[in-house]
Amino acid sequence: MEQLYPFLFQPNLHVVVWGGHRLQPYKGLQPTTDPIGESWEVSAVPSSTSIIANGAWAGHDLNSVISQMPEAILGKAVSEKSGGRLPLLVKFIDAQKDLSIQVHPNDEMAMREHGKMGKSEMWYVIKAEEGSHLYAGFKQAITPDEYERRIADGTIVDVLADHAVKAGDVFYIPAGRVHAICGGIMLAEVQQSSDVTYRIYDYNRPGIDGKPRQLHTRLAAEALDYHVEKNYRTEYSNTKNRAIQIIDTPHFDVRVMEIHGPFHRNLLKYDSFIISMCIEGDCMLRLRENGQQTLLHEGHSTLIPAAIADYDVIPLHGKTRLLDAFINNMDMSIAGQITRLLHITTK
Repeated sequence: MEQLYPFLFQPNLHVVVWGGHRLQPYKGLQPTTDPIGESWEVSAVPSSTSIIANGAWAGHDLNSVISQMPEAILGKAVSEKSGGRLPLLVKFIDAQKDLSIQVHPNDEMAMREHGKMGKSEMWYVIKAEEGSHLYAGFKQAITPDEYERRIADGTIVDVLADHAVKAGDVFYIPAGRVHAICGGIMLAEVQQSSDVTYRIYDYNRPGIDGKPRQLHTRLAAEALDYHVEKNYRTEYSNTKNRAIQIIDTPHFDVRVMEIHGPFHRNLLKYDSFIISMCIEGDCMLRLRENGQQTLLHEGHSTLIPAAIADYDVIPLHGKTRLLDAFINNMDMSIAGQITRLLHITTK
């Protein structure tokens, strides 16, 4: 395993019409006037693949490296299920303006229509300006006919569940759930490795090129889940010096931790890569196998290969906050699978 170590990545920033100016300073990069909306932290999407920035594999794209050691990097179970491809994409998102009202297809529809993976995702709010809000789900039952009418007359937002948000809030957005991040919010996003999004409504605004952005009304209508939930926000207890599970689905397991001292993470039992996003406070990752150390700065992320996922996290400035995403291959019992399908989070 001498070739394996926690991978860091070159900046992968995306200019979008709704983007802001917080991601570059957050990542320690020189700011520009460009509206940067997304930092693709760890990506295997062919149109925007991550490039490794450190160690023996520096300068190589992530997909080519995974193809040489799929089981050691992804984990045997993950590699077999995903065909040797990284199944997750993680981003930092800075919304200065509202994103479009949108929905994502599930695996079956995305494969049928695009030959791609579906897109379920989750959000962890990092910063939220006073009065910030987002849309997730419908607040009342509507029919497909009413959906089409509200798209035509621009009143679709009137039937969406509108949530005031603050730092630390978590939302799960399964495929089919209507949603939109709104202005003033910076968040971390974990999603299936897919770039398929259906825009429902975009406020009649032009894109970066000055032209209206494409809407996907027909496909969105087919993808939408009209079911109304009582609560769309994920509730969890924020306990210090513990890895708190906030999302557990068939697509990904996500944990958040606020660490105030050296913290041991032995995740070998999950047989999965670990993507760790440093939300707050620089830290050092020290492998238990050989003592190798990797500096992880605030605003940056690392992919830790499955074969070496036994390490210590050492805060460098009093505390660090991390968001870890991986595939949980442990609980394959019927009860475990039902729990994930129903999205019942355990602490």
